[in-house]
Amino acid sequence: MSTVSAIRSLFAPGAVSAAEEQVRQENLAVAEGLKRQDVGLIDELIVRFQHRLLRYLLFLTGNREMAEDLFQEVWMRVLTRGGQFNGKARFETWLFTIARNLVIDQRRKRTMSSLDELFEAGGDDDRPMTFEVADHEPGPFDRMSNVEDREQIGIALLKLDTLYREVLVLRFHEDLSLEEIAKVTRAPLSTVKSRLYRGMASIKPHLERERAQAHRREAV
Repeated sequence: MSTVSAIRSLFAPGAVSAAEEQVRQENLAVAEGLKRQDVGLIDELIVRFQHRLLRYLLFLTGNREMAEDLFQEVWMRVLTRGGQFNGKARFETWLFTIARNLVIDQRRKRTMSSLDELFEAGGDDDRPMTFEVADHEPGPFDRMSNVEDREQIGIALLKLDTLYREVLVLRFHEDLSLEEIAKVTRAPLSTVKSRLYRGMASIKPHLERERAQAHRREAV
């Protein structure tokens, strides 16, 4: 098949639905494997999603030690409660939902009942922090930016309010749709859109400052 023919086939009627059907079948297979507590499947899922999960937890908590502890607990929940995944959504949507709920549980122990309260109150764990998470399967954000840009954006993200940061990470790091983000955050779609818009507006001045500082360092 020629390149032109291959490209045309992607836009042929039924091509998208066929891809969607493949994803649906994969999700159902994962659901069946989790119900059986298939250890091999769990290992495969950990390898596939470990970098994305840890990155999400790091951005959500702003604390590496807490993120790593929660990372282990998330996979324990996947193992023990895998039967709750029905395969109707993408596995990563369910995975990030578990992660988010565990973060909220941690916050409740610190008298904060939700990420919304964290957003209102702020706190020491929301302070800027630098980190690296190696990932051999970059997301759309990574493919669009170079190493310097990624570092600057990562620092800028950690300076945002938690709820704005979370939506930006899920959308641009993890490539979740707005509807999937609404499921993870249990927020109305209109709220997700508002947080995304405000987050993008909020990150702009932080990015400008980070880039200005980087240019000054280069000039020295």
